[in-house]
Parts: sequence; C-alpha cells; structure tokens
Amino acid sequence: MAEIGDQLRETRMRRRIDISEVEAATKIRAKYLRALENEEWDLLPGPTFVKTFLRTYADYLGLDARSLVEDYRARYDRPAGQELTPFGTSLGGRRSRPRRLVLAPWMAVLVGVLLLIGALYLLGTWGGEPDEQEAGRPAATPEAPAASSDRGEKKKKRRKRAAAHKTAVRLQIQATGPVSVCLENAAGEPLIRNLTLQAGQDSETFKSKRFRMSFGTGAAVMRVAGKPYQVSDDAPIGYEVRAGGKPRALPEDERPTCEG
Repeated sequence: MAEIGDQLRETRMRRRIDISEVEAATKIRAKYLRALENEEWDLLPGPTFVKTFLRTYADYLGLDARSLVEDYRARYDRPAGQELTPFGTSLGGRRSRPRRLVLAPWMAVLVGVLLLIGALYLLGTWGGEPDEQEAGRPAATPEAPAASSDRGEKKKKRRKRAAAHKTAVRLQIQATGPVSVCLENAAGEPLIRNLTLQAGQDSETFKSKRFRMSFGTGAAVMRVAGKPYQVSDDAPIGYEVRAGGKPRALPEDERPTCEG
C-alpha cells in the first residue's frame, strides 16, 4: 500500500494543483499541508487535528478520506492510556492490621455520666401529667401548614424553571467554507462529531448550559443567542460558550476531540 503522504502529493501533482490553491480552498495552512504530504506528524497540532486535516485534504483531492484516516490510525495512532497499579496492592507483601480503638477509664466514666443525664431528662419530660403537656402545646391551625407547604413547593419549582431558562444558551454553527467541527454540550456529549461542514451549511440550533467546540479551520461563524462571532483564522482553535457571555478561546489541552 502506498504511503499516506505519497498518495496526497502524487494526486495533487497529477491534477496540477499548487499547494496555495489547496490552502485557499480548505483553509488549512500550507505548512500543515506539507507536513501531511511529508508525514511529519510532529509538526501538526495533535492526533485529532491530523485526522481532521487528513480527512479535509483527502475530500478536496477526491480520495477515499475514510480509508486514509483508518490507515493513519492503524499505523501511527496509539492509545494515550497507561496501565495503572490497582489500589490496595501491598508493597511489602504484608498488610498492616487496623488498630483497635481503646477507651481510657475516664472516657468510660464520662460516657456513663452523659447517659445518666439523658435518662433523667427524658424521665422529666415524659413524667408530667397529660393535661400539663397538652396545655403547654400551642394549638395547630387545621390545614394551614399543608397549604403553606404546597405554596412553598410551587415557588421553588418556579424559581428552578426560571433559573434553568436563564442559564441555558442557544448555539448554531454556520459554515462559510470547508470546516471540521467538534461540538459538545455541558454533559460532554458530542452534538457534532468531527463533521466537515461545507460553505453555506448550517447546523441545527442547540441549547445547553455550556458548550465546548473545536474548529479545524476559521471558516465558520458561531451564533450565540442570535449574535454572530467569527471563528479566528488562527485555527485549529477551540472555544467555550456559557450563558450571558462571549465565546472564550480554550487552551489546546482543554479543546474537545469528540473521539469518545
């Protein structure tokens, strides 16, 4: 099987396409396109964007993008997880026995005194005459506590609904050119799983308390509560959006990957 970079380079040269034309059409920087053709994976932002750029470049050249991405995964992608030593493993081969709690004599005496005082208090409370006990209790108004409780519960529910409505934010992604998008809601669930949108293609309007997203190129507009925000040309880039605020750029290690 031909190397991934060779397929990209040979197809581009066979079609007599300059690297600058690919950059203008895909919004992927020329240095990243050359890194793909030379299989210099370390020059790219990370494995997630390698696959995103590879898919976009292959689609532009008319190649089988899915096959190339799978080939990259089989050859170069490695799981990031490492085996961890399970908790509870004994280092010296011997377990330390739990130490028993020993009560000092004075502590036993103190406990006995407290129990005696509690018993005398209970006897004094329960030993009174029934009439005296009843006289000391305030008369309860029938049905009033229940009605007050119902009103309080209804107010709490209304406050919760109003708070949920205020903290939710509406978001729509509008593509102005080819752009790969990863979008997650507040629960970390992928709403757009590394899908490449074309110019003029809009996503549906999503609603959540918070969104995190990644863009492979800058060819997109984020509409937050109806207000447009242009994605930076300094892509790949990620953003976080919360209710009542503007999109905030995320550092590379906090950007979602939609790989789960």
